[in-house]
Amino acid sequence: QVQLVESGGGLVRTGGSLRLSCATSGRTSGSYSMGWFRQAPGKDREFVAAISWSGTAYSESVKGRFTISRDNAKIMVYLQMNNLKPEDTAVYYCAGRFGGWSRSPGMYDSWGQGTQVTVSS
Repeated sequence: QVQLVESGGGLVRTGGSLRLSCATSGRTSGSYSMGWFRQAPGKDREFVAAISWSGTAYSESVKGRFTISRDNAKIMVYLQMNNLKPEDTAVYYCAGRFGGWSRSPGMYDSWGQGTQVTVSS
């Protein structure tokens, strides 16, 4: 079982930046993909970004503003968020799965506890 722990959330003004981190522990491999999802109150959990051996993917709403990356040892995954908007306010979760990345939350079998991101207008 892979354990994931997010950090780095907080309160920021519109146009500001935050960097989220996700620490992984447990057995992973080169085929382990990571994703970031978010969930706002009253809404479904939605895909934000993902990274795998084949590259990266982003939702249209964050493309050009957010960047997902991981360290070479694949222990940490990051989400750099720039030019934040009030609609980015949500609890952000990192997730992991063996195999390719997916936009569907149901395809991931490991989840962190979430970190709150609040963007004030």
